[in-house]
Amino acid sequence: MPDMLVKLYELPDAPSEAAFAAQSGVTVRRALAPEKHVVAQWIGERFGKGWVSEAEVAFARTPVSCFIAVEGGRVVGFSCYDATMKGFFGPTGVDEKARGRGVGKILFLYAMHAMRAEGYGYAIIGGAGPTQFYAKAAGAVEIPGSQPGIYKGMLPL
Repeated sequence: MPDMLVKLYELPDAPSEAAFAAQSGVTVRRALAPEKHVVAQWIGERFGKGWVSEAEVAFARTPVSCFIAVEGGRVVGFSCYDATMKGFFGPTGVDEKARGRGVGKILFLYAMHAMRAEGYGYAIIGGAGPTQFYAKAAGAVEIPGSQPGIYKGMLPL
């Protein structure tokens, strides 16, 4: 999977937390440090230990660089940035039952806007899986020759 580049100075607007919650019933917000164990367990059960490791790094940052989507008091999605490398977005994931409702897109856009607010001009989506999704959501473009990129030589998970 190639890396992708996002121009943070040309991002589409993202709905407010209140507007998205009213529309979808899902609250998307920056995670809180005391929630780390809950979020890490949820990620591990659905996406594996490697993503747990990255999310734990995001929780160690100030401000926490992990956003979560919550519905009915339960996590239904997450997105991280500045976890594996500075300037990188990911990992991110949405529970299968919550997909197709815009949760992944808003988690992505909230992280992109947060990176812009922190002074980044560009973001890199590391090992982007759904490249068409990112291209449509924010105009992301593939970075030639970026596969396997920073993940070359990584230990098996």
